[in-house]
Amino acid sequence: MHATNTPAAGDLAWDGSYKNRRPPRFLRVAPDSPTRLLRTAQQSRCSDCGNHIEWYDCTASHNPVPLHPHELPAAAVPPSQRWHIDTGIAHPSGDGSPWCRVRHRALCPTTPAQPGNPTLDTLRRNLALTSRRLQDTGHFTPPPPPHLGPPTCDPAPPEARPVVQFLCLRYLAPGPLEHIPCVAQTRARRRCPYPVLDTDALPGTWILAPLHSDHQPDHLPITEWWMALYDLTHLPYSEQLRWRAQRCTTHTTAPDAADIARTTWEPFNPHTHHQHIRHHLPDTPPTHQGRR
Repeated sequence: MHATNTPAAGDLAWDGSYKNRRPPRFLRVAPDSPTRLLRTAQQSRCSDCGNHIEWYDCTASHNPVPLHPHELPAAAVPPSQRWHIDTGIAHPSGDGSPWCRVRHRALCPTTPAQPGNPTLDTLRRNLALTSRRLQDTGHFTPPPPPHLGPPTCDPAPPEARPVVQFLCLRYLAPGPLEHIPCVAQTRARRRCPYPVLDTDALPGTWILAPLHSDHQPDHLPITEWWMALYDLTHLPYSEQLRWRAQRCTTHTTAPDAADIARTTWEPFNPHTHHQHIRHHLPDTPPTHQGRR
């Protein structure tokens, strides 16, 4: 490592990212990669504080190690916390140069500080200010604190996930029918904001269908023979394919639009999804979302 690789203060934004240039990094082949594609340090953010980190493979176990993205003076870092990068691999020691890297965990504002090192303490305070700015601007949401005891209130009821039937199969929806999102990508390279349920499309029908095809009167009580589901089998085949592809009416006519997310249908299993089974029809039909 060389001192010339250390970025100047004017090259960094307030959140620690580079402004106008990309620093050189070593490329290497990942040991667990099925291909021979070259990889570099994977940039990410700490899930606890939101600051920038870089993931490197470790020399011993090949496990990724999160390092602080900038070099520090080796004289200001204890020898047990020094790291250096050689050909894209992180080594837990110094390399004899006046610069070194540090694990992010040693600087993360959410971890207990080790007093006695002014340089690391100052950097930790700067990262704490950056984390606060990210929270104030809405760019980062800290994880909720863990429960230290039993909950003081009853747990919230599970979200309504109806069973939908199309293409002669039953699927568990990811959420309420009016909230199933389209997975297509818009021209602005963002996810489509419209749901699959639409006033421009033919509606489905709520029906009561047998829960098991081979049910017997002596196996289940009479109230549990049937289950409520949203039936689409009477719709045209193209409309059922649209629901299966989880696309709105606008993107079903645009086959060139790519998907930005995976479909979230789950094959319905009465044994593992028994908490979502409803034996009565809903009181109100789903609200169709139209274009505004």
